[in-house]
Amino acid sequence: MSMNFILVGRMEQEVTVIGERGQVVIPKEVRTKLGLKPKTKLLVVRRGDAVIMRKLDLEQERRELEALLKRVDRRVEKYGEMTEEEIDQIIHDYRAKTAYKGK
Repeated sequence: MSMNFILVGRMEQEVTVIGERGQVVIPKEVRTKLGLKPKTKLLVVRRGDAVIMRKLDLEQERRELEALLKRVDRRVEKYGEMTEEEIDQIIHDYRAKTAYKGK
Protein backbone atom coordinates (compact mmCIF):
# COMPACT_ATOMS: atom_id res chain seq x y z
CA MET A 1 0.00 0.00 0.00
CA SER A 2 1.40 3.36 -1.02
CA MET A 3 1.57 6.07 1.63
CA ASN A 4 1.94 9.79 0.96
CA PHE A 5 4.05 11.74 3.46
CA ILE A 6 3.04 15.31 4.30
CA LEU A 7 4.84 17.67 6.70
CA VAL A 8 2.65 20.39 8.22
CA GLY A 9 4.38 22.64 10.73
CA ARG A 10 5.86 20.28 13.32
CA MET A 11 3.33 17.51 12.63
CA GLU A 12 4.14 14.59 10.41
CA GLN A 13 1.18 13.31 8.46
CA GLU A 14 0.74 10.31 6.22
CA VAL A 15 -2.22 9.14 4.20
CA THR A 16 -3.66 5.68 4.73
CA VAL A 17 -6.88 3.88 3.77
CA ILE A 18 -9.59 2.20 5.83
CA GLY A 19 -9.96 -1.44 4.79
CA GLU A 20 -13.18 -3.38 4.24
CA ARG A 21 -13.33 -4.43 7.91
CA GLY A 22 -12.64 -0.92 9.25
CA GLN A 23 -8.95 -1.56 9.84
CA VAL A 24 -6.41 1.23 9.44
CA VAL A 25 -2.75 0.58 8.68
CA ILE A 26 -0.47 2.83 10.72
CA PRO A 27 2.58 3.55 8.55
CA LYS A 28 5.76 1.73 9.60
CA GLU A 29 7.74 4.94 10.20
CA VAL A 30 5.05 6.17 12.60
CA ARG A 31 4.86 2.79 14.38
CA THR A 32 8.63 2.75 14.77
CA LYS A 33 8.90 6.32 16.09
CA LEU A 34 6.12 5.74 18.63
CA GLY A 35 7.16 2.23 19.62
CA LEU A 36 3.85 0.72 18.48
CA LYS A 37 4.00 -3.06 18.34
CA PRO A 38 1.31 -5.68 17.73
CA LYS A 39 -1.21 -5.73 20.62
CA THR A 40 -0.35 -2.13 21.64
CA LYS A 41 -3.54 -0.53 22.94
CA LEU A 42 -4.59 2.78 21.40
CA LEU A 43 -7.13 5.25 22.70
CA VAL A 44 -9.35 6.39 19.80
CA VAL A 45 -11.01 9.78 20.13
CA ARG A 46 -13.38 11.54 17.74
CA ARG A 47 -13.03 15.31 17.82
CA GLY A 48 -15.27 17.02 15.30
CA ASP A 49 -14.38 15.48 11.97
CA ALA A 50 -10.99 14.20 13.20
CA VAL A 51 -10.01 10.81 14.58
CA ILE A 52 -7.13 10.91 17.04
CA MET A 53 -5.28 7.78 18.14
CA ARG A 54 -3.02 7.90 21.16
CA LYS A 55 -0.84 5.15 22.58
CA LEU A 56 -2.55 4.08 25.77
CA ASP A 57 -0.14 4.20 28.70
CA LEU A 58 -2.04 2.66 31.61
CA GLU A 59 0.44 3.98 34.19
CA GLN A 60 0.06 7.53 32.84
CA GLU A 61 -3.74 7.15 32.81
CA ARG A 62 -3.60 6.00 36.46
CA ARG A 63 -1.51 9.04 37.44
CA GLU A 64 -3.90 11.39 35.64
CA LEU A 65 -6.90 9.79 37.35
CA GLU A 66 -5.21 10.13 40.75
CA ALA A 67 -4.51 13.82 40.06
CA LEU A 68 -8.12 14.36 39.07
CA LEU A 69 -9.42 12.59 42.18
CA LYS A 70 -7.10 14.66 44.41
CA ARG A 71 -8.52 17.79 42.84
CA VAL A 72 -12.07 16.64 43.62
CA ASP A 73 -11.06 15.68 47.19
CA ARG A 74 -9.51 19.13 47.80
CA ARG A 75 -12.66 20.78 46.49
CA VAL A 76 -14.85 18.63 48.80
CA GLU A 77 -12.64 19.41 51.83
CA LYS A 78 -12.89 23.12 51.14
CA TYR A 79 -16.56 23.48 50.11
CA GLY A 80 -18.32 20.24 51.10
CA GLU A 81 -20.10 17.70 48.95
CA MET A 82 -20.39 18.38 45.23
CA THR A 83 -23.18 17.98 42.73
CA GLU A 84 -22.76 15.79 39.67
CA GLU A 85 -22.64 18.95 37.55
CA GLU A 86 -19.75 20.35 39.62
CA ILE A 87 -17.80 17.10 39.25
CA ASP A 88 -18.46 17.12 35.49
CA GLN A 89 -17.16 20.69 35.33
CA ILE A 90 -13.92 19.77 37.15
CA ILE A 91 -13.41 16.86 34.75
CA HIS A 92 -14.10 19.12 31.76
CA ASP A 93 -11.67 21.78 33.04
CA TYR A 94 -8.97 19.18 33.76
CA ARG A 95 -9.30 17.65 30.29
CA ALA A 96 -9.14 21.08 28.65
CA LYS A 97 -6.03 21.96 30.67
CA THR A 98 -4.20 18.70 29.87
CA ALA A 99 -5.21 18.77 26.18
CA TYR A 100 -2.90 21.72 25.63
CA LYS A 101 0.12 19.89 27.10
CA GLY A 102 0.43 17.59 24.11
CA LYS A 103 -1.75 14.82 25.54
